[in-house]
Amino acid sequence: MDQLHSEKNRRAVLVATTMSAFLSPLALSVVNVALPSIGKEFAADAILLSWVAMAFTLTAAVFLVPLGRVADIYGRNRIFIHGTWIFTIASCFLGISSSVGMLIFFRALQGVGAAMLFGTMIAILVSVYPVEERGRVLGINVAAVYLGLSVGPFFGGILTQHLGWRSIFFINVPLGLAIIIISIWKLRTEQTEAKGETFDFVGAFIYGAMLLSIMYGFSLLPSKSGLVSVFAGIVGIGAFVRWETRAKSPVLDVSLFKANKVFALSNIAALVNYGATFAVGFLLSFYLQHIKGLSPQSAGIVLVSQPIVQAIFSPVAGSLSDRVEPRIVASTGMAMTAAGLFLLALLQESTPLLYIVMSLIILGFGFALFSSPNSNAIMSSVDNRFYGVASSMLATMRLIGQMLSMGIAMLLFALYMGKVEILPVYYPLLLKSTKAAFTVFGFLCVGGIFASLTRGNLR
Repeated sequence: MDQLHSEKNRRAVLVATTMSAFLSPLALSVVNVALPSIGKEFAADAILLSWVAMAFTLTAAVFLVPLGRVADIYGRNRIFIHGTWIFTIASCFLGISSSVGMLIFFRALQGVGAAMLFGTMIAILVSVYPVEERGRVLGINVAAVYLGLSVGPFFGGILTQHLGWRSIFFINVPLGLAIIIISIWKLRTEQTEAKGETFDFVGAFIYGAMLLSIMYGFSLLPSKSGLVSVFAGIVGIGAFVRWETRAKSPVLDVSLFKANKVFALSNIAALVNYGATFAVGFLLSFYLQHIKGLSPQSAGIVLVSQPIVQAIFSPVAGSLSDRVEPRIVASTGMAMTAAGLFLLALLQESTPLLYIVMSLIILGFGFALFSSPNSNAIMSSVDNRFYGVASSMLATMRLIGQMLSMGIAMLLFALYMGKVEILPVYYPLLLKSTKAAFTVFGFLCVGGIFASLTRGNLR
């Protein structure tokens, strides 16, 4: 049997891609809890510190699709390994940084490395596994992503408290080196289905500028400059589509959206789902600590119920989508997610913690049912030569959805409370804005159900 498709080699590929699926979200989520310590050491203001967190997300989103296209042309394994090197080296320099500016620069570089990983790992995974096993392995990959997101704040707090904030960056190094060793050892047969095609530099520039404008605008909402930035990005989408329809070898073949209904609606469903769920932890953290009076540790224990359920059931849902039409499984998950959000929209000051935990479990189970089958639908709807772009687009939808979710939450906070310190006198308004956000997110998911159901069948 060909080495690429041997069972032993497949397992090694699954291990390497699963480790990378855990590593990048871990790096994204682990830094937030260390920002106060970083600010104290460098006497940095809140704006500068926010860029330490945001630089990673922005560069990852901007470079995802262009680097996914590069991977399709020049080799996914090569880009995957180079991306891991960049990520690991950037982590080393983050750990020895001597200024906030240095931190921001290497966080941006770390984001480029993460884009190279996210733009290739799912493509590599689906290339070596047969169609009938894709759902299962994609479920494992999704579980690793949410495990990284959920344990990041927990490990970040422990490491920062006992070993200092620099340790949160050094922890990436052994993981990165392990991925590199496995990859060099096992990823020997290169995958270049789009070999010989040219790279669209103009399209890549327009895409990056457009996405940067949108995501940066989300981070500034609800200010006027944020609205202007988002609007400029939306105008940029039109310019990008116009250029790509005329380009000989586009960075993103827009016909994937025009002619491939499954691909287009599955990506829209992913954007809606991430946009409706990412801010849940942020909102409930305020509710649990301010209104319910829980400690940060106790609030974290309550909140971890959702990602644990997601991590446990994502592989199960992925396997299910190998036997049942993915749109049915994913749409059921979207409906359960909406139900969980509407339950949270009923929160009151006296709501029992058990009610909140059960709502989060429903939310987590719904997300598990949605995410793996939806990823399966996206990757199975395109030809091999588009695997890198499809993988990158899915990751881009996740990042844009996350920024959109936070933008909606901050907009509602500003409308209900204004820019004020959250003191006990404002707790009733905090509760109102939180309930309003969950209601908006619930209706977003209701709309997402229709996008998910109408995408069409794969089989």
